[in-house]
Amino acid sequence: MNKIKCPHCGKQVEISEAIKHQVEEAVRIEEKEKSKLEVEKLKKEIEKRLKEDLEFKMKDSKNELEEAKRRNKELQENLLEMNKNFREIKESSEKKELENQKKMNEELEKMREEVGKTASEKAKLRELELEKKLADTQKALEDAQRKTRQGSQQLQGEVMELNLEDQLKETFPYDEFLPIPKGIEGADIWQKVKNKHGQEAGLFVWEIKRTKAFSKGWLPKLREDCRKVNGSVSILITDTLPDTISYFGREAGVWICSFEYALVLANVLRDSLLQLAIAKSSASHKDEHLQEIYDYITSEAFRHKIEAHFESVKTLKIDLDSEKRAMERIWKKREVEIQRLDKSMSQMFGEIQGVVGPQLEAPRNLEIEAGEEIEE
Repeated sequence: MNKIKCPHCGKQVEISEAIKHQVEEAVRIEEKEKSKLEVEKLKKEIEKRLKEDLEFKMKDSKNELEEAKRRNKELQENLLEMNKNFREIKESSEKKELENQKKMNEELEKMREEVGKTASEKAKLRELELEKKLADTQKALEDAQRKTRQGSQQLQGEVMELNLEDQLKETFPYDEFLPIPKGIEGADIWQKVKNKHGQEAGLFVWEIKRTKAFSKGWLPKLREDCRKVNGSVSILITDTLPDTISYFGREAGVWICSFEYALVLANVLRDSLLQLAIAKSSASHKDEHLQEIYDYITSEAFRHKIEAHFESVKTLKIDLDSEKRAMERIWKKREVEIQRLDKSMSQMFGEIQGVVGPQLEAPRNLEIEAGEEIEE
């Protein structure tokens, strides 16, 4: 028989085997229930923590995605603003260039109108005085001498001659450009001036010099070339002008000009020659006015007007070149800034996409630019 201690009196009491098993079973069941409750409590605690942790991570990911979208939107807006500014700068430059071109054309047209107006107002000319003028010009050309061109200077002169002749042909399609016969040295271009009806007004004799020093010996030689072919006007185009001439001028019966202003001078002289031809054909019995037009064309006033015109053209060209250089610097700076911003945005978006994952789609324009870079 087993004994157990009485919880009331403290004495040892004998119990049967059946009662012992009942007590042990009751204790085991109580311990099992207690353990089960503790497991359930622990399970609920773990589930609660996991749920809270998952909710926090989801909320944090959502915030990161929204922040990435916001920054991407800001970058796109900045890029659009920069593109807008670039277009405005480009449009402003193009507008300024068109305005300068328009102003230059207006100056040329004004010069033509002044020459035409003066010639029209003095349309009553004397043909006898015109013939005297031509005779005096031919007489002044009789002392001309020829010089030969040598070495590289000759080759450079031939290249410039071809280039100038092509420009003259393009600018004055009505005129005829005659080949220089073999055996004739000195003259480089013969330009027969004609109006749109094919009527001849005179002959320009051009000579081109590309040397480091100016020689007055060229002038009588060119006058002689002009006299031999009954030319109307002799023109010397040279890299180096005499000290008395800045852009163009008339010296010893020869018009002298730099390559830069050759077409402008040709245009003015050609208009004058056409006006003289018109006056000669329409006022054969009013010789005194022919002399007046000739006197005006060979006067200092006429030369000063042409000089003023050349000054305006040169100023416009200098301003235009300066503006072009300034805009090219601005465009280059903008291009570097745009490339830097575009690269920075692409790198940042790649980093964000690496964190968030493929669910963050790239903007369409960014995908296109990336594709173009890969193809290149």
